[in-house]
Amino acid sequence: MNDVIDDAATRAENLRTLGIVSYVLHTVVAVGALIPGVQASVLLLVAAFVLDQVKRGEAEGTWQESHFRWRLRSLVWAAVLYLVTAPLWLLLVVPGWIAWTGVSAWFLYRIVRGWVALHQRRPMPMPPVA
Repeated sequence: MNDVIDDAATRAENLRTLGIVSYVLHTVVAVGALIPGVQASVLLLVAAFVLDQVKRGEAEGTWQESHFRWRLRSLVWAAVLYLVTAPLWLLLVVPGWIAWTGVSAWFLYRIVRGWVALHQRRPMPMPPVA
């Protein structure tokens, strides 16, 4: 029994480094989206998404599981919101800029909140599964 607990704790600590890398990739893109003229590549988000998807199974049963879900949900929601607000850039620049800034600020908030919890080794709140 004690070996199972130790194994989960060891896995969680090993996945922590991966979480830091993923949060760094997310942060670079989110900060770049907030600063005019500094657009980081979407490839960084794709790399973070693939990394999180591939390693997600290893986090099951640890406090890291909630961080994988948090990052994946944040990324998917941000992508949807960016796609929905993208036509505003084509039609009206100012409303597009306002919408893009709002989405980017929300995305950065989610990343910082997750990173702080990761540093404190706390799980992220998870919505109830229906």
